[in-house]
Amino acid sequence: MTPKELFQDFKKRKVLVLGDVMVDAYLEGNVNRVSPEAPVPIVSFSAREERLGGAANVALNLLSLGAEVSMCSVIGDDENAKTMLRLMNIKNIASNGIVKSKTRMTTVKTRVIGNQQQLLRVDEEQTNDISSKEEDLLIESVEDVLKEGCDAIIFEDYNKGVLTEKVITEVIALSKEYNVPTTVDPKLKNFLAYKGVTLFKPNLKELKEGLNRAFDVEDKNMFEGAVDELSSLIHAEMLFVTMSEHGVFMQTKSSKDYIPAHVRNIADVSGAGDTVISVASLCLAAEIPPKSIAEIANLAGGIVCEKRGVVAIDSIQLLDEVEKHNIQC
Repeated sequence: MTPKELFQDFKKRKVLVLGDVMVDAYLEGNVNRVSPEAPVPIVSFSAREERLGGAANVALNLLSLGAEVSMCSVIGDDENAKTMLRLMNIKNIASNGIVKSKTRMTTVKTRVIGNQQQLLRVDEEQTNDISSKEEDLLIESVEDVLKEGCDAIIFEDYNKGVLTEKVITEVIALSKEYNVPTTVDPKLKNFLAYKGVTLFKPNLKELKEGLNRAFDVEDKNMFEGAVDELSSLIHAEMLFVTMSEHGVFMQTKSSKDYIPAHVRNIADVSGAGDTVISVASLCLAAEIPPKSIAEIANLAGGIVCEKRGVVAIDSIQLLDEVEKHNIQC
């Protein structure tokens, strides 16, 4: 298909995002003096902003590409949960898969900005695993979404306790039952629990920590040896490793492709991984070749790194670059 046809295909897709959602809050103001109570700046408050973060930022990237998104997660039953659900409703993210818990708090990361510089971050969060009852409710909510039709499941792990080993293994089993491809943006805690997923996307740091193995990425034999070890442990159909300035690497049973990074003016790498897994998942759902998945996702990650803050991918800009680089879809 042509790039334009691929991007039209994105608009037909329904994607389930499963993982740790959070609210990113920003308190902004001006700093003109130091407090007499302690050697800290006084911020004269001027504005407060709340945005969706964590796994919900993956949803925002998917929406930006035209896909329909359902979110499955566990949050608190508190005021911050109301904020979370309000923000999801505004963005048209289906939240019927959200489980409320009276024993957990909704994750909020509040950044205090003074004179356009971050001075402090306050995290309200609970990182212990969800309870067995909450696991069951979450798995049920995933199956409810699958029954309605779904083209891909994204596991988005921020180590906040939602993606337990039981949730991971049972949702992978459900995905096979419903014939839905799965993609993973992992963290260390349950790194090797994602056995049998379709596409597994660690970055270099996660690959080294997950295997407890040190290597130099520029040593091709050592690097590919680590990827082969990971393949033997989780049996994913595709292993997609992001390597910052070294580009990305895609391995399947029959191919190995190194995709170089494009020269860019990097402003902020925050949220790039969310963009990469979003684009890769939609490309996977569209059934384009693995190398093309890697090339397009690589472009997308680079584009968002040119912008300050956590931003969703611009669909028009990405399409332009895919056409410019003559990527075969």
